Amino acid sequence: MNVTRLAVALLLITALVSCGQRMPRVAPVGPSEVIVAFGDSLSYGTGAAEHESYPAVLAQLIQRNVVRAGVPGETTGGGLARLESVIDEHRPVLIIVCLGGNDMLRKLDETQTRNNLREIITRIKRRGIAVVLVGVPKPALITSAPAFYAELAQDFDIPYEGKVVTDVLYRAELKADPIHPNANGYRRMAEAIAELLKKAGAV
Repeated sequence: MNVTRLAVALLLITALVSCGQRMPRVAPVGPSEVIVAFGDSLSYGTGAAEHESYPAVLAQLIQRNVVRAGVPGETTGGGLARLESVIDEHRPVLIIVCLGGNDMLRKLDETQTRNNLREIITRIKRRGIAVVLVGVPKPALITSAPAFYAELAQDFDIPYEGKVVTDVLYRAELKADPIHPNANGYRRMAEAIAELLKKAGAV
């Protein structure tokens, strides 16, 4: 009896782990359709040339039209304010959201940052557009992306990349300055996001 219960428990644990690792799916993006890389300086490509920014490199890797819609210094509040105009201008089928770093640098309220991101994702999905979320680490010596990024991704059942920005910013050879990648760092970001899009079925 104990062996049976143990076997059942192990099966349940395996099932839970498998569920936790399930990759949310998004609709395939056609060659003529648009992906928007929406965010701040990390999406703009500060610290590298425009053709070395992660959206430009991502476009090459996945052979899709990726629009660089990053504004250096932008907070989640600023992103929320301009979101609709970006959607109306580019008519994307998928938006990669990478925001929150400037909120943390300015020590803005974390609850508000989370709520702004939630509203950004809500509005994107309301327009029938797929969303991918990229987590940004807190500015600290030893850090990672705050837990609310993963929680939002789980709540909305959207693909999430939570490690690559932290990994890049921990390595001096991948940075142009303390908070921005260089060309090699942006390429690393693009590679990770390209892999995520492939796993999610977008490309």
